[in-house]
Amino acid sequence: MSIRPIVTVPDPVLREKAKPVRKITPEIQNLIDDMIETMRQAPGVGLAAPQVGVGMQVMVVEYAEGSENADADAEPKPKKLYTLVNPKISRHSKETELGKEGCLSIPDYMGEVERYGTVTVKSLDRHGKSFKLKARGWLARIFQHEIDHLNGVLFIDRTENVWKVEPEEAQEASETV
Repeated sequence: MSIRPIVTVPDPVLREKAKPVRKITPEIQNLIDDMIETMRQAPGVGLAAPQVGVGMQVMVVEYAEGSENADADAEPKPKKLYTLVNPKISRHSKETELGKEGCLSIPDYMGEVERYGTVTVKSLDRHGKSFKLKARGWLARIFQHEIDHLNGVLFIDRTENVWKVEPEEAQEASETV
């Protein structure tokens, strides 16, 4: 496992539609392991393969449900790791929510983005097994953000309200999405 460099705008790989994974090979497994390590080191809550320069439909998310509203003195909730290959949003709520997002590929900037409040995602896991999951709130936002990366869409494409983060917001920006 190794930490890969995170690609930033204006690298063209971030604007290309990622290719579906046809077969889960040892190279894909290695990519997944590297992405997990890279995401954790960044630190971030999600990472899509194009963000490490690989145009494949692979993404990883690690998030503790409810952690965005947690009291500073509260016991931290355990994070759950999700590995998704060829993910697709199969259903979504009508309701949307406005929330702040940052991106490892657009450092030092945040924006307010409207996203579905609930999504159902169909995907393959790292072993090629099909699964479906339903996510709400910030977890749903993270999945939508990372799936956008696989389609060449960045959060700045979904908002007109983008701002440069102040130093005290820098940690928040890296952990938002």
